Amino acid sequence: MVVDDHDLLREGITARLSDVPFVDIVAQGRNGLEAIELCKTHNPDLLLLDISMPVMNGLEAATQILKDMPDMRILFLSIYNDNEYVQEALRIGAGGFLLKDVSKEEMLNAIRFVARGETYLGPKIAAALSQAILKRQRAQHSYDLTQREMQILGLIAEGHLNKEVAYRLGISIRTVESHRSSIREKVGGGNAAALAKVAKELGL
Repeated sequence: MVVDDHDLLREGITARLSDVPFVDIVAQGRNGLEAIELCKTHNPDLLLLDISMPVMNGLEAATQILKDMPDMRILFLSIYNDNEYVQEALRIGAGGFLLKDVSKEEMLNAIRFVARGETYLGPKIAAALSQAILKRQRAQHSYDLTQREMQILGLIAEGHLNKEVAYRLGISIRTVESHRSSIREKVGGGNAAALAKVAKELGL
């Protein structure tokens, strides 16, 4: 099944796969809500799903689909080589992520991998993700933050106050304040906006 809000792209993908013996396109959709309904109706073996769509985006749709149908295989297609999209897609349980400009051969290879329950990332995506992970590891090493400090920094970056951080982590406000002071010292001071910038650098 193929779901993409751009008719030409969706129909182009369908046409590229039409002569492949092991591929049968059972349905097409234009947005996330249609993806959910079509999956319920057709129960496809694998879903080719766009990220950016109107009404409901692909990530939101995939979250709901995998909640209702945990064995569904989902392969994301996107024009964006965005690490945040890729990591979120993998986090919610997608089987792969491809850029839309890939060759037919690579798309078929990805379909085979994901259909078998394996994970597939396109070469450009895998390279960008590896670089981001290395950058994050270097930054984490340079700041020398503990795991608890990383947790607290991530929550601060999300806009949580000390009281909320303490409640979420089951620790005292005084402990949060102590960790926050340590974080500022390690990253060179700064207000909440500066800490949020460091958190983004660390991928939190």
